[in-house]
Amino acid sequence: MKEMGIEEIQKVLPQKYPFLFIDRIIEIEPGKKVTAIKNVTINEGFFAGHFPDRPVMPAVLLIEAMAQTSVFIYHSAYEKELKKNPDYYIGSLKARFLGPVFPGDQLKITAETVKLLPTGGFVNAAVFVKDKEIANAELVFAAKR
Repeated sequence: MKEMGIEEIQKVLPQKYPFLFIDRIIEIEPGKKVTAIKNVTINEGFFAGHFPDRPVMPAVLLIEAMAQTSVFIYHSAYEKELKKNPDYYIGSLKARFLGPVFPGDQLKITAETVKLLPTGGFVNAAVFVKDKEIANAELVFAAKR
């Protein structure tokens, strides 16, 4: 198990504020599984328009959080071979949304390998709030080294 703080996360992911949706990695099984945390606050820019009277995190951003978490499966498996961080192209094969995310929620995001290749992979990912599953997705991604 290896934890990663925001400084290490920013060295791996190309996304930066305001499009970074992981605050901490709390568990990595290289090439197999990653668990991340995202603390959702009312200060998130998207809450201004989604929705002003009842702020809810947009579902597409939950997919983005799962995708960003998934990148660390690939990175942990091929880290020693990489000369630079690859560009990642991620698509959702199937996503389900089971509940809303509000300001003050802490997201636990998990990603597990279905199949990993040197050129990309397939993962199953999920988002939890207080151990209740809020969303899940089957994701596919390619890594351009």
